[in-house]
Amino acid sequence: MPPKTQFKYYLQNTQNSLDKKNDIWSLPLPMSRKKSQKVDGISLNYGEYFYAVRSFLGKNKFKIIISAISQRLNQDIKPDEIEEIRIYLEKHGEFYHPARIETFINGSCYLFVLNVAISSTGKNYIKREFEILNKLNNEFSFSFIPKVYSQDKIFIKNKGIEISMFLGEWFEGFNEFHISQNNNKYKQAKSDSSIKIVVWDHEKGDLFLSADETLELYSQVAMILTCYYNVETFEQIFPWHHAAGDFVIKLQKNNMEMKLITVRQYAPMLENKNEITKNNTDSDIYLMFEAMLIFFLNLSIRNRLDRLDGVGEIVWSDNIAVEGTLKGFLKGLSKNSSNNLIPDTLAANFINYISCFSKTDLLELCNSIINTYSPMAPELSVIRQNLKNHVDLLYNSIKNL
Repeated sequence: MPPKTQFKYYLQNTQNSLDKKNDIWSLPLPMSRKKSQKVDGISLNYGEYFYAVRSFLGKNKFKIIISAISQRLNQDIKPDEIEEIRIYLEKHGEFYHPARIETFINGSCYLFVLNVAISSTGKNYIKREFEILNKLNNEFSFSFIPKVYSQDKIFIKNKGIEISMFLGEWFEGFNEFHISQNNNKYKQAKSDSSIKIVVWDHEKGDLFLSADETLELYSQVAMILTCYYNVETFEQIFPWHHAAGDFVIKLQKNNMEMKLITVRQYAPMLENKNEITKNNTDSDIYLMFEAMLIFFLNLSIRNRLDRLDGVGEIVWSDNIAVEGTLKGFLKGLSKNSSNNLIPDTLAANFINYISCFSKTDLLELCNSIINTYSPMAPELSVIRQNLKNHVDLLYNSIKNL
């Protein structure tokens, strides 16, 4: 390890670094958002977490972090150029305990995310996610998901615990958002709705989105997911959850930008029993439309689900999400077309196809989709309670195109 390199440890958005003298250093690490201190019988304290991250970054003379910075700068960086590394424990997720890594070289700071999986479920996810992110970044030219650099494992001998990690791109200036109650707790936006989207901005202060901003948020979420939808194989990013903070937002000078920070799975929801040919025959087109309709309807439902303030009860979004989802879906198809991922006429022809469905047809299809969900899924009752009204809005939005 280069002798001049310093490591410092922080909790999210704190100014004072931690060390062995702090009481929190030896406290058990919450193993999930539910704040339980044990998962799979594993217990780890904050100090052990920070040292595991340090071991990952310092392994083989900082090979992983040096490689990542060299790729970003398109030039070779040497280990002895690293002056300081700051490790910020960001949060305790359902599967990962991500850290923000700030690396200082020649007076410049380079940011990365290090996803850390401790539980057996998390470790299963992290290996697959690293491979999927690599695959999608190689196959698509879009930049809505993080680049990934390297993955490895660290063994904590005194606990007999193996921890899996991978280093990826950090989206600077982006923040988590959730549905919240308009109760004067946050900065207000002009709207009559008591259910709004609140952005957790740790620098400028948390704030509610306006109606126009909320429409754009749901539109961008739908657009991003549609951009990565493969019309020939039916592969798609799923599952994803607003409640888990999978999407993040950046607001700057009347401009909104969205990113998807995690991809747990990329697979078809429907089995493609008939191979799609490159000739785009009538049967091919019909099969594409059928699968695309299922994708869109499921997207329209999932886009409306969240947990209140990210951790509370499951909640259903404002009606504006329906218009936003349709708008974003069509924009995603347009981007796929302009990137030669689908035929130019497919998006326009799909609108004609979906316009032929009655309100009853759409409701039956949506019920068929949610019948594929796990019967134990906590969101089922909320979906069923709101589904008819949702389909009414969706039907009217399609007719107004």
